This record gives sequence, structure tokens and C-alpha cells, in this order.
Amino acid sequence: MRGDSRDVPGGEERIGRRIASARKLRGLTQHQLAQRVPCSKSLIAQVERGHKPATQSLVAGVARALGVEIGTLTGQPYMEPDRRGAAIHEHIPGIRRALVAWDLPDEDVPPRPVDQLRADVKRASSLGRRARYAQLADMLPALLEELTRAAHISDGSRRDELFALLSEAYTGVTAIAYTLGYFDLRSLAMDRVAWAAQRSQDPLRVARTQWQRSTLFLASASYDKGLMLLERIRRDVGEDPGALSPAGLSVYGAAHLRSAVFAARAADRQTAFAHIDHAREAARLLGGDANHYGLEFGPSNVAIHEIGVAVEMYDGTEAVRRAERARIPPTVAPVRLGHYYIDLARGWLYHGDRSKALETLYSARRVAPQMTRNHPMVRETVRMLVDLERRRPGGLSRFAGWLGMP
Repeated sequence: MRGDSRDVPGGEERIGRRIASARKLRGLTQHQLAQRVPCSKSLIAQVERGHKPATQSLVAGVARALGVEIGTLTGQPYMEPDRRGAAIHEHIPGIRRALVAWDLPDEDVPPRPVDQLRADVKRASSLGRRARYAQLADMLPALLEELTRAAHISDGSRRDELFALLSEAYTGVTAIAYTLGYFDLRSLAMDRVAWAAQRSQDPLRVARTQWQRSTLFLASASYDKGLMLLERIRRDVGEDPGALSPAGLSVYGAAHLRSAVFAARAADRQTAFAHIDHAREAARLLGGDANHYGLEFGPSNVAIHEIGVAVEMYDGTEAVRRAERARIPPTVAPVRLGHYYIDLARGWLYHGDRSKALETLYSARRVAPQMTRNHPMVRETVRMLVDLERRRPGGLSRFAGWLGMP
């Protein structure tokens, strides 16, 4: 039967079925849930039946309306079917222990010189940019313990730098936790990022930390609060982009890009693309792609967000149109390219071109396999493709099997 989650590979429940189960447990009708989200009753019905894919916006809104965790609806974290895929999850307990001991440095850990710690944090950041999360998770527990010890026993300018390095290393945890769906760990890691950033005495790092915090408002569908936070960040950094330093432009522009996503999820098309325009001007002033504080801001990221904003509003035709004129150079970090292809695959699906959607998913897999394998919107797209294809092509079956949905 079309739309029944029992027909998807492996019988893995689709998000729509989980939404229906959670809604019924709370004694709500589809109309009542739609009023709480808010969205149309028709959208809830189509997603529950599997006739339309759930978006991240809808998942967040339903989770908030029903008082459940996002992972309850997405099924995250996904336990990998093979040893290689499962290895990344084995590092989570060690990472969690390192976060819990943030103010209790291990006196038996003799920290190395700052230049060696700096080099390791640079390597960790590179792994994050390349979406190599298994390797990153492997190195983080020991590195966090050593940085914690070094920062607590240092003084002067070295202390400021060590806390900046510690904040950057904690950011790696947020990326892993988000990718795998450990949302409680992500919130804890963000607290640690903010704590270390404050002690680095770097106002722009603190502003970047607040930008990162805004994702928690996305996850809880608190779009008004998120927009308020991002407006405050831009005000604190400086509202005249022409007077900002390159790093300041990156923070300012990234705040506009995040605001565009918030506005898109609130179905405010005009405001969303107005923020894109502000970010585009900041990128022009910056003069090219940059990576201040790991923000990856520049013309390429603006183009990537244009497509993402259209997809957030289910406008596949607009997403495809903007993608056709986008010029994304191969030098863009794989972590950004992965998001771009995942969003564009959804855009092609909404546009009605299933073969291009699958082709684009393979592009996402090629540049960022660990991210692609763990992204709930990838699984949702694949489920929809499986449901729509009467004669399932071999490439689709192979991709579903690679995801662990054989």
C-alpha cells in the first residue's frame, strides 16, 4: 500500500508514522495538531500518510506542539548496521565524560606545549570541515581533557588562547552530536562552548557562540526568540558592515544567513530573502569565502543558503532555479557541500524530478558520507523516492542499503 511505512526498506518507520503515533498518544486530531504547530491540517495528513516528506521545520514544530524530543520523531540516533558505521557511536561516552569534567581538570594529564595543542585543534577543525566525524570523535576525548588541564593551570595571554582553543574543540562536539542526533549532548556541549569562549576574552568568539546557540531555537521551533537573538548579535558586532573587520563581517553575515532560515521556517518569504540580500552584501565586502571562527562565510555560503531557504518553504522550483545560477567552487568545505546537496536533493524532489534527486543524494554521499548517512532529511527523501517509484531503480535500492535501510 502506497504511503505505508511498512513498505519502506527494512520496515523502518517514517517520520510521518512517528508523528501520527505521538499525536494519537496525546489524544489530538490532525486538525488540533495543525493548530498547535501551526500549519495546515492537509500538510499533517499528507506527511502522516507518507504522501509528502516532512521538513525539518515541520518536525521541530510538531515536536514542540507535542512536547517530545526531535529524536522521537526522526528515530535518531541511527544505530549503524556495520562495524565501521557503528564505531563513531562508541566514542560518545568518552566525549560525554570529558564535558562533564569541564571544571575538574585531571592532574595526571600533563599538557603539551601550546603550539602542539594548537596544531591538534587545527587538525580537529579540519576533520569537522571535511565532515570526518568518526575520526574527530576518536581524538576529542583526550584532547578535551588535555586542553581543560592546560587552560586551568595557565595564566595571562596563554590562558586566553587556551580557552579559545578549548571553545573551538567543544564546537567539534556540537557538530558530532547534531549529526548523530544526540541532542542532549549537543545542548551540553553548547554550554561548554559558551563558557570557554567567555574566558577567551574575544568578543567575536562570544558572538559566534551566540550564533551557534541560535540553532537550539531552530530545534524548538522558537523562531521569534531565535530572530531576537540574531538581531542582538548583529547589533553587538556592529550594524554598519562597511566598518567591520573581515572576522566581524563573517559573524554579521552568518547571523543574517541564520535569520533567513528562521524567517523561512516561519513562512515569511520576503523577510527570508531580505536577510539573504544583506548577507550577500556582507560577502561582497568580505571579498570571497573565508573561515573565521569556523563560520565558512562568503559568497558560496550565501548561495548555499539561498537554496536551503527555498527548500524550507517547500518551493522546489525556486530552489532548482537558484541552484542553476549558483557557482559553488570545489574549494568549499565538504561539510557545507554536503548540506548543499542534501537540500538540493529535496529541492529536486519537490520540483518533481526524482532521478535528479537521487543523483544529488549520491553527490552528497561522495563529498560528506558520514553526514549524509546520518541526516534525517536524507532518509526522508529516500523513503519518499522509494514510495513514488513503482519500479525501483537499482541505484535507489543501493543507496537505501548504504543508509542501513536494506
